[in-house]
Amino acid sequence: MPLPVRRLSSTLRGRLSEADRALYGGWVCSGSPVMAEIMAGAGLDWLMIDMEHGPVGLSETQVMLQAAAAYPVTTVVRVPANDAVWIKQVLDLGAQTIMVPMVSTAAEGEAAVAHASYPPRGHRGVGNALARSGRWNRVDDYLANAAQHTSVIVQIETAEGVENASAIAAVDGVDGVFVGPSDLAASMGLIGQQTHPDVVAAVERTITAVTSAGTPAGVNAFVESAARGYVDAGARFVLVGADVALAARGAEALAKTYISSDPTHRGSY
Repeated sequence: MPLPVRRLSSTLRGRLSEADRALYGGWVCSGSPVMAEIMAGAGLDWLMIDMEHGPVGLSETQVMLQAAAAYPVTTVVRVPANDAVWIKQVLDLGAQTIMVPMVSTAAEGEAAVAHASYPPRGHRGVGNALARSGRWNRVDDYLANAAQHTSVIVQIETAEGVENASAIAAVDGVDGVFVGPSDLAASMGLIGQQTHPDVVAAVERTITAVTSAGTPAGVNAFVESAARGYVDAGARFVLVGADVALAARGAEALAKTYISSDPTHRGSY
């Protein structure tokens, strides 16, 4: 049988090819399938499940993918590292788009593609009969057509990566390049200053280099003015919020509404 047919493309590569505007996404860092489902049903275009910085293992990732599958949102899993075992396992869970962090050279981009590809293109281990990716051997010709069902996004997060952006974007099999301003700022000696003019200029230079190579560029930007500015600069997919940040700011606003304005509150219990 084919993979289940959805109204929207299952890979981010396919979704980008169909879109006539930038795609806006949400970050799931909590490791909670409930939060993943809430974010998936919010109306965003895409969702990133984060295994790099979130407390998220393989089992949690699979459950979050299953929870999000009921909604018209394209899911991306950020793997912990540019590692053959991690990438193989995440793809076997049924992830159809992976994001690979800390890619600073074309060789590292080629390695990410090789990790995600079956021979002869790469060296992804064959386990589709045992895994959700090939629906336990129920998907006709999954091995022959796996490249159609998977998409590889790499992250540029260092000053070195900015200098190599064109070469990284030109790697065959790299379907998109996503810029991480936080780590980029740190690598530029500007840690914690993601909106510093020099960081913004480096991000925009990367976007230009990537799009000039014919590859979609994306970026993380939780400040609305920054997100819109990067879209104006050519970004095609943007992460604009995270489950944990939304919950934290919402909880703070709730406390401020009911406690900070209460004259009987003395700050102790």
